[in-house]
Amino acid sequence: MSTEVSSGIQARLADLEKRNEAAMAGGGAARLAKHKQGGRLTARERVDVLLDPGSFVEMDRFVSHRCTNFGMDKNVVPGDGVITGYGRINGKLVYLSSQDFTVIGGSMSRTQANKICKVMDLAMKNGAPFISINDSGGARIQEGIESLGGYADIFTRNTMASGLIPQITAIMGPCAGGAVYSPSITDFVFMVKNTSYMFVTGPDVIKTVTHEDVTKEELGGATTHSAKSGVAHFAAEDDKHCLLLIREMMNFLPSNNLDDAPVLPTNDRPDRLTEALNNLIPENPKKPYDMISVITECVDEGYFLEVHKHFAQNLIVGFARFNGRPVGIVANQPNILAGCLNIEASRKGARFIRFCDAFNIPVVSFVDVPGFLPGKDQEWNGIITHGAKLLYAYAEATVPKITVITRKAYGGAYIVMGSKLLRSDVNLAYPSAEIAVMGADGAVSIIFREEINKAKDPVAERARLTAEYEAKFSNPYVSAELGYTDEVIEPAMTRKRIIDSLEMLKHKRDITPAKKHGNIPL
Repeated sequence: MSTEVSSGIQARLADLEKRNEAAMAGGGAARLAKHKQGGRLTARERVDVLLDPGSFVEMDRFVSHRCTNFGMDKNVVPGDGVITGYGRINGKLVYLSSQDFTVIGGSMSRTQANKICKVMDLAMKNGAPFISINDSGGARIQEGIESLGGYADIFTRNTMASGLIPQITAIMGPCAGGAVYSPSITDFVFMVKNTSYMFVTGPDVIKTVTHEDVTKEELGGATTHSAKSGVAHFAAEDDKHCLLLIREMMNFLPSNNLDDAPVLPTNDRPDRLTEALNNLIPENPKKPYDMISVITECVDEGYFLEVHKHFAQNLIVGFARFNGRPVGIVANQPNILAGCLNIEASRKGARFIRFCDAFNIPVVSFVDVPGFLPGKDQEWNGIITHGAKLLYAYAEATVPKITVITRKAYGGAYIVMGSKLLRSDVNLAYPSAEIAVMGADGAVSIIFREEINKAKDPVAERARLTAEYEAKFSNPYVSAELGYTDEVIEPAMTRKRIIDSLEMLKHKRDITPAKKHGNIPL
């Protein structure tokens, strides 16, 4: 009797092993081999690289589609082209989905959507990040509207999860048509150079409608979306680089909107002086410098994870740590467009600040901004509305906000860049700071137009009046006298003062008026 039971169990285990092998095989050895050409990883290899070793638990491995149209009943693979489950990144619980292009082109079916929605629901219930690895030919046409319904279910969950848990998307192959809207709702989009692309309508449709010739890479490749459209936040060199970047970013993020971001140990002393900053800001206010150098001088170990590095480079955003505590950094870049704010920079900054605010990450701003970029293209394309996005984000944010003015802070751009007037908590300024309505040249031209025109030597008179204006207004002390600047500091004290401020604000509690939600200028 015991022998019969034992042999029965062995048969069942053999059947389970066979089923597991079929699911693990994906689209088969030939398709997997073709997929790996050019250094691409398979869907399962991507999961292995992304997660801590041995931590992945797969769900719905044997789920398969129910479609019988167009011979689909003869093309059934366990798992139906997507791997779903949960695991850990640096010990932190995450949920994920990874589309398998070798199985019916990774196309979205009703069943595949159900699998993805299941782990998204679990992520929200358990307060854990959700990571989506996209590699799909799009909606499964054989299923008609059911596949579209699957996309809609995912989009709805992306929206419900926004601001609740971090959502990260890795585009590691094609992502076209309706599929692109899920990544665009998530918090950060990673792409891979030369092997991934995103677009609503492809090159063939564009050629038919507009007669434009464009390649997939030109239209929606990683370089295009990371530099031109801003849809992608990171452009990785290859699959592995992409996945390791996601692991690195996760070190800065909390699991959900109720948790604090992880504080990591550091050997960098909190009272370290940043002596190099005393000589970094040029004496000539028209001379550019690299704000990245200011940031890396101040932060722990000089490490700064820049986000949107290739898009709107006149504004810098990214993550760093002060005394082990993660912060989001927003900074003008004097090396690009003199640090002016424009449409792209305003969008970039607003989106990043709102993410930080949603997930309890303090915002540290470094300001050197002469104003908004002038020009009819900026005005016609809505710089007023887009600039207001940045203003709205700063004013709305309730996390600790610390602002350091290194040099210029003029006019409306001064207000927008984390000023005390937008509920910033601590505002510091270097002695080189110029906080005014506008630069001395422009102000003198307006205020003293008649005096200059009547002067015997207009050039000398302009120079004299400009020097007087600079002495009176082009400094941080008028702002300090009015309480808009809390302290004028020696640049070498920047790191220490920021850390002091973060410690002081560690238990900050702030609220906005009770309402359903605001109406951000979109």
